[in-house]
Amino acid sequence: MNVYRLFLFPIVMLAAVILALWYVQRPAPPLQSDMTQVRLEADTGGYRLIDADTLWQLYQTGHDNLLLVDTRQEWEYNAGHITGSLLFPIEPTWWARWQGRGKLRTLLTPHKDKTIVFY
Repeated sequence: MNVYRLFLFPIVMLAAVILALWYVQRPAPPLQSDMTQVRLEADTGGYRLIDADTLWQLYQTGHDNLLLVDTRQEWEYNAGHITGSLLFPIEPTWWARWQGRGKLRTLLTPHKDKTIVFY
C-alpha cells in the first residue's frame, strides 16, 4: 500500500502542474465578429471604443494631448508603427496580462492628463 502512495503522489502532483500550466497559458477565446464582446468588455472596464476616423481627428488636432500605445509585439512595432507611439507588447494570455500590470502603471502614470489610445 505504501508503495502505491509513493508513486501515486508524484504522478498526481505532475498532473496538477501540467493542468495549471495549460490553464494559465491557454489562448484567449476568439472575439465575436459583431464586436458584442468587445463592447461588453469596454463597458465593464470603464473605457470607450473609438473608430479609425475619430482617432485620425484626435491625432491631427490634439497630438500633444494624445498618447498612442502600440500593444503588438516588438518585431511588429519595428516593422512599422504610428509616429510618436510607445511600445507596450501585450501577450494574449491571462498570466502575461497579470504580470504586466505594474509595468503598464509605470508607463501610463506620467501621462494621466492625456487621452490614451491602445491599438
